[in-house]
Amino acid sequence: MDVPTKTQPERRPTAGMLALARDIAEDRKRDVAEPSTVPASVYTDPAYWEREKAAIYDRMPQILCPSALLPDPGMAVPHDATGRPLLITRGSDGKTHVFLNVCRHRGTRLVEGGEVQCTRKLVCPYHAWTYAVDGRLLALPRPDTFPGLDKADYGLVELPSCETGGLIWFCPQEQTADFALARKLGEDFDALGMGDHVLFRRKTHEVAGNWKLIMDAFLESYHVTRLHAQTIGPFFKDGATSGDMIGPHSRSAVGRLEEMEGVDLEDMAALRRVVTYAYQLLPGALIIPSPDYINVMVMMPQAHDRTLVEDFMLIPEHPSTDKARNHWERSWALLDGGVFAGEDFRAAELGQQGLATGAVPHLSLGTMEGGIRRYHETVEEALRAAN
Repeated sequence: MDVPTKTQPERRPTAGMLALARDIAEDRKRDVAEPSTVPASVYTDPAYWEREKAAIYDRMPQILCPSALLPDPGMAVPHDATGRPLLITRGSDGKTHVFLNVCRHRGTRLVEGGEVQCTRKLVCPYHAWTYAVDGRLLALPRPDTFPGLDKADYGLVELPSCETGGLIWFCPQEQTADFALARKLGEDFDALGMGDHVLFRRKTHEVAGNWKLIMDAFLESYHVTRLHAQTIGPFFKDGATSGDMIGPHSRSAVGRLEEMEGVDLEDMAALRRVVTYAYQLLPGALIIPSPDYINVMVMMPQAHDRTLVEDFMLIPEHPSTDKARNHWERSWALLDGGVFAGEDFRAAELGQQGLATGAVPHLSLGTMEGGIRRYHETVEEALRAAN
């Protein structure tokens, strides 16, 4: 990359990342898949989606955004796409919080819009009840008209959350808020330096397709040289792959064997030039580290056939020259506008249209598509666990 960058600290891959890379370098097969099928109904049945919503999206810890969206204390951003009005903040002590975006007085939406705000105080637009970004009720007009009110009892309603590895997670329910696996994944993301990256671009796509159809494209490499023939396909071959699971989350790696000889796989920068990692998380989220930047995509289903996908592009530092900015703009246009929106998301929409006809009762998966079967098994396990 012919772009000036700051000196990055020396990083090493985690043991799990290194194991996948060595599998590829030594041509070992891990979890070789057999041909299998997936019922079309898991994409097209509204009742199945309602079960997923109740068992997965309304219960499990899930990613909201990268830390880079709120880099400084005194920041807040509304977030509505999970089906509940959330407010993500970073307090004066640097700690992140996830609140319900609801004033404790009369239930008014506290912060409007969807953009990040820099503020020390959150003021309700209705009666001007005023909160700190850490959720405390600071003041209210005419407190004499609320005799006996203790401000300590009227802070914003906070939901369980966790910031780790450069990502902000939350959980809709206190009783299922176990962030141990989020922190385990955070070890990999720390190795990638994600927490030190800055936000370059952010965009939300509306995709007329089931959330799992979008995930499917990132669970196999079979399509890359074909669907992406006019974009990134020429940079890839049907590369050697390896993968494993971190709880219900998939970690995969695609390597270019012909380029790996003599590479120090324990040098993260060298490793990322020859091995592409991807993380397919449950619920739907994708972390895709390219050699010089990272894409974070969060899937927020709205119905069985409609999904919002928020894409964040993270880069090592803010561009300091026009040359650097142009470099990142080209990368953003290629991936977000071309590869993802124009190809992967479009393929999901076309798949939804075809499956809705009933012409294909089961999707047929080949040996290069085993990741799809495994991911669907984790969904089914989550549905059983919630019963």
